[in-house]
Amino acid sequence: MGFPEMNCCPPCGCDHPQRHVHELIGSVRIAEEECDPHNHRFATVSGEAIPCGCDHVHEVCFHTDFYEDHYHEFKGRTGGAIDVGCGKHVHFVEAMTECEDGHRHRFKVASLIEDPIGE
Repeated sequence: MGFPEMNCCPPCGCDHPQRHVHELIGSVRIAEEECDPHNHRFATVSGEAIPCGCDHVHEVCFHTDFYEDHYHEFKGRTGGAIDVGCGKHVHFVEAMTECEDGHRHRFKVASLIEDPIGE
């Protein structure tokens, strides 16, 4: 199985300064509990902030790690910003991966804070 071409965050050709991004790391929930229980891990960086009313969201896409010759893909968006104090925020995603090898995985993940060493 080869990796399909991913074009999650193509260059937009915009002149705007780069907007902030977030790291996301996590594991998907166990699938195929009765016949082949397993999960997968993922790590990615979101797309730039997308204004959404008075808030913003981020596009997220990733491939999980492999388990017995398969992996899963996810493409979606975070929820809005969740304030964590000191002018910083995180985002939450609750979703499912794409179907591969006859199954999907649910996952819940909170992003890391944006620009952790910045002011």
